Amino acid sequence: MKTAAMKISTLIKFAGLLLALAVLSGCGKKEEAKPSSQVAAKVNAEEITVSQVNNVLARTQGAQNVAPETMDKAKREILDKLIEQQVAKQKAIEMKLDRSPQIMQAIEGARSEILARAYFERVAAAQPKATPEEVKKYYAEHPELFAQRRIFNIEEIYTQNTPGLAAKLREQVAKARSLQDVAAWLKANDIKFSGDRAARPAEALPLELLPTLQKLKDGEMTVVESGPRLNVFRIAASQAAPVDEATASARIQQFLFNKRASTVVADELKALKDKADISYLGEFAGGAAAAEAKAKAAAEAKAKQQADAKAKADQEAQVKAESKAKSDAEAQARLESLGKTRAAAEAQAKAEAEAKAKSGPSKTLQIEQDKLEKGVRGLR
Repeated sequence: MKTAAMKISTLIKFAGLLLALAVLSGCGKKEEAKPSSQVAAKVNAEEITVSQVNNVLARTQGAQNVAPETMDKAKREILDKLIEQQVAKQKAIEMKLDRSPQIMQAIEGARSEILARAYFERVAAAQPKATPEEVKKYYAEHPELFAQRRIFNIEEIYTQNTPGLAAKLREQVAKARSLQDVAAWLKANDIKFSGDRAARPAEALPLELLPTLQKLKDGEMTVVESGPRLNVFRIAASQAAPVDEATASARIQQFLFNKRASTVVADELKALKDKADISYLGEFAGGAAAAEAKAKAAAEAKAKQQADAKAKADQEAQVKAESKAKSDAEAQARLESLGKTRAAAEAQAKAEAEAKAKSGPSKTLQIEQDKLEKGVRGLR
């Protein structure tokens, strides 16, 4: 049932996107007749154009990434997908699914997303490319990515970054011989953790982490704090794999362009929001500031609840410990008293035995001996 529901949900989203594209392209309006060379296929009364195929190819794979010998095959596969979309769309309209409130909402959402993306793509495309000087400067400033590039075989342990743990972990890493020693310490202290191992080239690592790892030699470890997460990295092995400037130039230029475009798009979005008349209503009244304040209050309440629970648990543990200590002290006192009583009894018994030994045979024993002698004489 769950799988069937997921398939239906996927089909609804798929249909929504198709219909949104149809709205953007003027679905329902009669189009001018296209030259037969521009028509790739006809599905009932509707046409699929070569430009549609090329557009999908550019957006999904990029024509420059498709080998010439496989270009025809790639285009035909895309055309087959577009035909499948077209027959599904036609059937959906026949069933009047495009009039369903849920589908109409999905179409409008897809339309808004497509138009917004198109605008920001236009803004990004207008940015200038990086100059040769900028490319050269970036290459020189990042030797860890190029001239001193390495492929790392990294062992990693990560856990939750609780107060004070980073300092303790650094102490353990400083004296540990291996990552297994660190793992053993975490287990001994009942600290949950996970591990990973992978071979990664320099460019596949986060840029903010790479300089730290670049300083490590094979076999060395380091502790890195990353927000709520605490990582221990060990370079199990590494291999030098430098990239010269000529080879790296195209990638650097694209990276700098994307970075510049992202900054410009973010600034443009902020400017648009600042100029717009935005009102938050209902449960969203107050906007982001109110939501942040609410989230902060909830976090503080949760932290207080946890602190109170911990304080209560600590107090109960202290009472229990004091009660145990008192019970142990009373038991010890009883043992000591019993020991003193036994020692006194033993001392008294010893004293009496010594006194009896010093006084010689007792009077009773002498009388018995006299009777015995008298009986012996009578027998004679």
